Amino acid sequence: MNFSHQPIERNIGLMIVLIVLTVSIGGLIEIVPLFFQKSTTEPVAGLKPYTALRLSGRDVYVREGCYNCHSQMVRPFRAETERYGHYSVAGEFVYDHPFQWGSKRTGPDLARVGGRYSDEWHRIHLANPRDVVPESNMPGYPWLAKTALDPKSAVPKMKALARLGVPYTEADFAGAEKELTGKTEEDALIAYLQGLGTVIKPRTPAAGLPGSDPVAAAPASPATPAAAPPQVAVANGSKPK
Repeated sequence: MNFSHQPIERNIGLMIVLIVLTVSIGGLIEIVPLFFQKSTTEPVAGLKPYTALRLSGRDVYVREGCYNCHSQMVRPFRAETERYGHYSVAGEFVYDHPFQWGSKRTGPDLARVGGRYSDEWHRIHLANPRDVVPESNMPGYPWLAKTALDPKSAVPKMKALARLGVPYTEADFAGAEKELTGKTEEDALIAYLQGLGTVIKPRTPAAGLPGSDPVAAAPASPATPAAAPPQVAVANGSKPK
C-alpha cells in the first residue's frame, strides 16, 4: 500500500493538527529533560543572589531596553570565547527572572563585562558614550546620575524572587533599604554591570585575535583604560548595560 501526502495536504485542518502534534512532541523531548539536569537547574559554585543595589540596577537595565542591543550569552564558539571569555553556562542564570540572554548585538555581549572597566569609565560612558568611544551610536543616559533610588523599592522585589526560589535571607531584606539609601540609578546600573560574568573567570584574549588589545601600550586615562579590549569598548558604546 503506497502512502500519499495528498489527503493531508488537501485538508488544512488535519495538517495544522499534525504539525502542532509533531512540534509539541519534539519540544517536550528537547525541553523536559533539562528540568532534571543539575547543570541547568543548580547555580554554579560561588553564585549569589543579586544584592539590593544590583537588583535595582538590573531593573534599570530592563527598563531602558538594554537587552534590545546587548546579549548576555557567550556562545561556545572560538570567535566568541576569544573575544568575550568563557562561554556562558546555564548555572550562571538560575537567579535571573527573567534571564537577559537576548538575541541581538548592536552592541557587544555583556555576559562577561564585569570588572573590564572602572566605575568611572562606566559613568562617562553612560553620560555620553562618544566621550570614550567616538564612533558609538549609543544614546546617553545622563538622567540616571540625577535619579535617586527608592530605598523601599527593593524588598518587595526580593521577597517576590524568594518565592520563586532565590535564596534571600532575612538579613538581606533587613539591609536592603540601607544599601539603597543615597544611591542613584546610575550607581545601581554600574553595580549590576560590574558583577556580570565574574563568577566564572574569563579567558584572556590571545594576541592578534578578536578581543586582544593592540593599544595596550598606550598611556591609560580615565576615559580609555589601557587593559580594556577595544572591540568590547566599541560595542559597549552601542548601548551599555
